[in-house]
Amino acid sequence: MAWILLLVIVAIVLGLVGAVVHGLLYLLAIGIVVFLLAVLLSAARFRRGGRGPTR
Repeated sequence: MAWILLLVIVAIVLGLVGAVVHGLLYLLAIGIVVFLLAVLLSAARFRRGGRGPTR
């Protein structure tokens, strides 16, 4: 779960830098991709649920 939070924070930072600094628009695109990756990972984790391993 900590990895997903770290990915979201990195995506926000990259998005802000890419939007503010002129000429670094590619960082905004990378930030969006990283954010979407974090959302997909968290959705897969929550979809799996809290089931424990089966014996």
